Amino acid sequence: MSISKIVVIGGVACGPKAAARARRREPDADITIIERGDLLSYAGCGMPYYIQGAIETADELMSTAGGVVRDAAFFDSVKGIKVMGRTLAESIDRERQVVEMVSLETAEKSQVPYDKLVLAVGADAVLPPFPGANLKGVYGLNSPHDAEKIKDSMLNGCKRAVIIGAGLIGIEVTEAMATHQLSVTIIEMMDSVVPAVLDFETSSKLEKHLCDQGVCVMTGTKVKELHGDDTGQVNAVITDQGIVEADLVLIAVEVRPNIKLAVDAGLEIGETKAIKVNEYLQTSDPNIYAGGDCVENLHLMSGKPAYVPLGSTANKHGRIIGDNVTGGSSTFPGVMGTAVFKAFDFNVGHTGLSEKDCVRLGIPYVMALTPGPDGAHYYPTAQSMTLKMIASPEGKLLGVQAVGEGDVVKRIDVAATALSCGLAVSEISDLDLGYAPPFSSAVDLLSHAANVIDNKINGLGRAISPVEVKHMIDAEEDFILLDVRGQHEVEKTSLKNERVVNIPLGTLRKRVAELPKDKDIIAFCTVSLRGYEAQRILDGEGFDRVRFMDGGLVGWPYSLDQDWRET
Repeated sequence: MSISKIVVIGGVACGPKAAARARRREPDADITIIERGDLLSYAGCGMPYYIQGAIETADELMSTAGGVVRDAAFFDSVKGIKVMGRTLAESIDRERQVVEMVSLETAEKSQVPYDKLVLAVGADAVLPPFPGANLKGVYGLNSPHDAEKIKDSMLNGCKRAVIIGAGLIGIEVTEAMATHQLSVTIIEMMDSVVPAVLDFETSSKLEKHLCDQGVCVMTGTKVKELHGDDTGQVNAVITDQGIVEADLVLIAVEVRPNIKLAVDAGLEIGETKAIKVNEYLQTSDPNIYAGGDCVENLHLMSGKPAYVPLGSTANKHGRIIGDNVTGGSSTFPGVMGTAVFKAFDFNVGHTGLSEKDCVRLGIPYVMALTPGPDGAHYYPTAQSMTLKMIASPEGKLLGVQAVGEGDVVKRIDVAATALSCGLAVSEISDLDLGYAPPFSSAVDLLSHAANVIDNKINGLGRAISPVEVKHMIDAEEDFILLDVRGQHEVEKTSLKNERVVNIPLGTLRKRVAELPKDKDIIAFCTVSLRGYEAQRILDGEGFDRVRFMDGGLVGWPYSLDQDWRET
């Protein structure tokens, strides 16, 4: 029996995982990794924390849990896998089943045959077309080498940093730079931060927190060019909103799948411009597999192809590919776009579909915006968070996002599990979740959001989003904002608008005659639990134009200091 030849192109996440899994399944296989860089199997998601100083050395990003660096010698001695570093795979001859390559050190050309080929070539950072992107002091964050350069720059006199792009990497590096006492400005072309992950209500919470930490956030702003001094060192970012001085610029706009090899080899490319694969992660050539940031996947909630590059997905792909190139039949069902990250004291997470996704895809939905604590409200360590849940009109869970100082990730992970199981919101509130005052309230916030949506679907709750309320104010519509909080709460925080009428919930039944039945009434409180109760009370009194405002004042994504009489 001949020894199978497995060749892996790409040595960062998916590739090494596939090679290692293949080795465990087939001890006699001839396995080769081709990697154009000089670093292997590094944790790219850990780079912001190395820049910050939470991780002391870059070697820790490339080490096993036992502290052994995963270099070529490690793969050779421990895994029995040959690594060809600093080697570029130039082309694939599918008919001969050969990879043509060139050494980036010596320019020597060579080739390696394969029985099974794995493309784990990742993605490349997009370099925007504006002038000055090649100035000194302008960086991307694509490898630990970049992280080391950024850290060295920060420790050598850099005082003003500009981050172009408010995606996940941009936000994480913002905290890292601020930790080193740099003045940090984020410039984002879209109207909100992390626009691919968060809706406006949750994004605005994160943006306010960034500003509270001293970060200057410029959304809806386009970069026109980068300006440098006589030595070629960047010193300013020119935008359509003015000039921002800078000693260091990080470009973290987006990444695009690396598909050149696949295109040149005639492999099929998907709708998202990433490599198309089937459930076995096979390309259109059954002897070639692909995984990680270079491929598209099925989005399990929309049922459509999606490009969601994540390290967690790349590692899952690697294991499945390692199975299948050694005779297995493992499958990858798809993704839900689950992502979590940290921004100063805030935890942020998303899974499934957002409201923006539903609008874009034409999917009907019901939304609930529910602020609350991550533990019992009376427990001293309880921290706040705001959760947004999306469901179908029939009650099927579609997505959840959350932001705040509380334990967001726990709720996102439960939601991701519920989505994977196809649960309805009514089934989420039945989940036997762990309860103790330090960890959750008796009805966890995720279950509370599910109950809110269930009430809406069943006709008990009628709500309006804060964004819709703002639109009504801007349109100068005639309606009543019914604040049902107590006087002491109103004195601390209030929504300034001539439409606001304050009737505490405890007196509402006695004072119901003060409210007109021929106007729209929008009830609210701090989080709108009492707002919902007010709606039900007024329903019982014969009012038929009453709604409550989702999320209450905590969910209001605009400034409460602004006088909304003048909007």
